[in-house]
Amino acid sequence: QVQLVESGGGLVQPGGSLRLSCATSGSMFRIDAMGWYRQAPGKARELVATITSGGSTNYEDSMKGRVTVSRDNAKNMVYLQIISLKPEDTAVYYCNGDLYRVVGGFVGNYWGQGTQVTVSS
Repeated sequence: QVQLVESGGGLVQPGGSLRLSCATSGSMFRIDAMGWYRQAPGKARELVATITSGGSTNYEDSMKGRVTVSRDNAKNMVYLQIISLKPEDTAVYYCNGDLYRVVGGFVGNYWGQGTQVTVSS
């Protein structure tokens, strides 16, 4: 089954940092363009950052300066680093990406299951 899997969430104190990771479920797939989203309780899902297959990045204005999206194509991983975490950053963070077969074409657009980030003292 094709899927994206996030990891790295958890409980963090205000001012702390963490790095979220997103990987495919199998080595026969590669991640192309990828976006990180988050959904806070009672709010709509919102875009945090995007990264193209070539590494070009874009960030949601309110989080610029605190987030960095990066990728390691050799490991087929995409990361989201968040610093200076605030309680309002508490949300479920999701990765969403286009998957291609390593040998072959487009497979589809997939969402991960989400990873909870809680910022609290």
